[in-house]
Amino acid sequence: MGPLFRRLGQELIREGHTVHKVNFNGGDRVFWRLPNGIEYRGTLAEWPAFFTRLLADKGITDVVLFGDCRDHHMPAIRICREASVPVHVFDEGYIRPDWVTLELGGVNGHSSLPRDPAWYREIAAALPPVPPHAQVPASFRRRALEGLIYNAADVLTRWHYPGWSNHRPWHPVVEGMGWWRKLRRRKAREASSAGLLKRLARDGGPYYLFPLQLDSDAQIRLHSPFAGMLPAIQMVIASFAAHAPAGTRLVVKEHPLDNGVRNWEQETADLAARFGVADRVDYLAWGDIVPVTRAARGMVTVNSTSGTFALAARVPVVVLGHAVYDVADLTCQNGLDAFWGDPIAPDEATFAAFRRVLIERCLIPGGFFSEEALDKVVRHAVARLEGRPIAPE
Repeated sequence: MGPLFRRLGQELIREGHTVHKVNFNGGDRVFWRLPNGIEYRGTLAEWPAFFTRLLADKGITDVVLFGDCRDHHMPAIRICREASVPVHVFDEGYIRPDWVTLELGGVNGHSSLPRDPAWYREIAAALPPVPPHAQVPASFRRRALEGLIYNAADVLTRWHYPGWSNHRPWHPVVEGMGWWRKLRRRKAREASSAGLLKRLARDGGPYYLFPLQLDSDAQIRLHSPFAGMLPAIQMVIASFAAHAPAGTRLVVKEHPLDNGVRNWEQETADLAARFGVADRVDYLAWGDIVPVTRAARGMVTVNSTSGTFALAARVPVVVLGHAVYDVADLTCQNGLDAFWGDPIAPDEATFAAFRRVLIERCLIPGGFFSEEALDKVVRHAVARLEGRPIAPE
């Protein structure tokens, strides 16, 4: 959703390239509005043959997409690999804010980045310092509005795209109702969260942070041992109850983009009571993850990019799924049960090398939800696609 691909297409056309865009639904079409839009109205089963012909008929040299685990993207990536056509994958940044991912071949669990800390230190030692990099603004209001426009256009044009099936498990109307319920309780949730943060700061006791991820995210469903967030929450609370030192607490942080369809606060409370730690488990429904991470004794995550922020703040991290940053000397490698009693801080030099290599290989400056952020992303993405070095800000 959003104008990223329209803006990228406009810039590539200005640079003399020919650009085609496949629209799978009305949301895609609303945000494209450029020549060479290709309306795909067939089924998922028919898509591989259609895409194979498209590559040949249009003489496609490169494919750009957002996320590599969506139903139509996975066969497209396989076909491109067989045809030796490079695939460039956008995603939310491995390091946030102010960076987005643009990686060749695949992202997250499909990334080709190794897990050897010595490799990062060796490669980083030969690279120049990171160019000066300024922060970029981001608007949650803009993100919500673009999501509303996209989903409305999708729902209203389903008749025109009979073969379209969304990768998300809920109908957009169901998600919309969840958001309505969540936003209706916003003031109460903000007040409760502010009270929890004040209590944590006042008491000064040690706590671990567990940031939730989106239940429908491919990071959970394809790049972790969990079918959804509920079994992950159960594992973490059960392990905390059995192995965490007395006097420590667990703070479960809701994802800011959770749609409110499921009541994770109630699920967390029920599991905490079941394992006898209801008085030691807190739920943070709202608020900035930055300060609560910095003060944590450690972070438990399935594979959230919040993990890289914790590592940058020298907060110990244990990973339950597959993550590009789950590297020896960065994250704890002895498992969840051992983590509670012995959370080892990341090696600062290794993280600096890891960050430098990420920026060189698969990150570009900018963001998706402001004009300034999009300007940066598009400018640097075109340079990356054309094989030019990314110029300093």
